[in-house]
Amino acid sequence: LPFLIRLFPSVLTKFVYLNFLAFPFFVDFRRPELLVNNTISLYLTTEPGVTVGIWHTVPSSKGAEAQGKDQRWYEEALADAHPVIIYLHGNGGTR
Repeated sequence: LPFLIRLFPSVLTKFVYLNFLAFPFFVDFRRPELLVNNTISLYLTTEPGVTVGIWHTVPSSKGAEAQGKDQRWYEEALADAHPVIIYLHGNGGTR
């Protein structure tokens, strides 16, 4: 086994990080409202040809106000004076 890992280091990377698995299984990450309350899926174009999917979750103090709101409301909520926390989850290919 160590000999094979030495020959094929990319195999080790796949088994350590398991980024070929999407867990939990059969979940549509484009619909976060089914998984997390007060959350919407947005897409940010960082440069030509590169689009990053993001989730915007409002604090629980605004949870009642966020019920049933559309994407525009969530975008306007980003412009208030509250701090924005950006969580970078890694390179697993899912959110």
